[in-house]
Amino acid sequence: MLEFDINSNIMEENQISPIYLDYQASTPLDPRVLDAMLPYITEKFGNPHSSEHSFGWISNEGVEKAKIQVASYINSLEDEIVFTSGSTEANNLAIIGLGYAALEKSKRRKILVSSIEHKCVIGASRFLTRFGFTIEKIPVEPDGLIDIEKLQSHLTDDVLLVSVMSTNNEIGVNEPVATIGQLCHERGILFHIDASQGAYTNLDVLNTNADFMSLSAHKIYGPKGIGSLYISQSATLKPIPIINGGGQQNGYRSGTLPTFLAVGMGEACALMQEVKYTEADILKNLREKLCIGLFNIFPNARLNGHPKERHPGNLNLTISGIDSKQFILSLQPHIAFSTGSACTSGIIEPSHVLKAIGLSTEEADSSFRMSVGRFTTEDEIKNTLILVNNYYKQMSL
Repeated sequence: MLEFDINSNIMEENQISPIYLDYQASTPLDPRVLDAMLPYITEKFGNPHSSEHSFGWISNEGVEKAKIQVASYINSLEDEIVFTSGSTEANNLAIIGLGYAALEKSKRRKILVSSIEHKCVIGASRFLTRFGFTIEKIPVEPDGLIDIEKLQSHLTDDVLLVSVMSTNNEIGVNEPVATIGQLCHERGILFHIDASQGAYTNLDVLNTNADFMSLSAHKIYGPKGIGSLYISQSATLKPIPIINGGGQQNGYRSGTLPTFLAVGMGEACALMQEVKYTEADILKNLREKLCIGLFNIFPNARLNGHPKERHPGNLNLTISGIDSKQFILSLQPHIAFSTGSACTSGIIEPSHVLKAIGLSTEEADSSFRMSVGRFTTEDEIKNTLILVNNYYKQMSL
């Protein structure tokens, strides 16, 4: 039961502070992360690759500490971490870079991706078709979980790589990546995890059987513009660089590292590692209050994605009879939420994720995502439900 009345009055709408419920699109920068970054924007500004003077040494120390923090977050070696501009670049390096390597050292020419992967994984995989690779999509069940039996039937001797996200960015489903990774390794197939949204799952690279893992700082309260790719030292084939130049980062990714961003990502990983389990419980509680309230307002609402195996802050609903884009616009500027992935904004087509779990175009157009996070308050949940209820009343007139 809700602890408040959604029919109660709230202050004038122009006095309501905007409510942010789009944490899976991007998280706000944690103040503790900003504090760690600031010295590297001001006095510690040296090029981390300048090895002949103290300014470079100090900056490099910041980068090396950040690598240790990211490595600790996923239980890897620090030399297995490559900083990138974000998880999109990390995914491209893993997939396209591996494809380039396979052209020289492997006869395998097939890549498997789940049917609900992020657009950058699908796009990077499709890029390789011009070099003779074939791409197959692994189907998912109606709850968004990968169909393991069908996956096994696709794991043939010509498969080079399987790429599966740990947590879906739209419907929030946590995939059984450890099981998938084990199946791949039993058949000599490399396994890549896009873990951008998987902060509240087990990201231990040994437990998940990952050969490659992509991370994004701005999904875990770090800065935008920085991510990383884990490349296992034991991987039987490693990516060839897709960015060339001075050979920084053990030759995997050339270019001067933005020290302050790397430091921010390291600090964000360290903080998340410390709070992830207690924070997950808090987010689940907030999400459930939001979910119960929305179902009270919209009795015909339907949850998309597995009810338990999901991101603790994610809520993706279909509400028949509502145009989700109009619904979102009507609640601006008071509540920030979305129809799905921010990386496909502006594309006039139904979500490929929702279509993959069996929704019709009409149902997909009636779906939206709300996601709570570290700085969401119970008052914000209360005010969200009151505002949504007011919208529903006006729509019913």
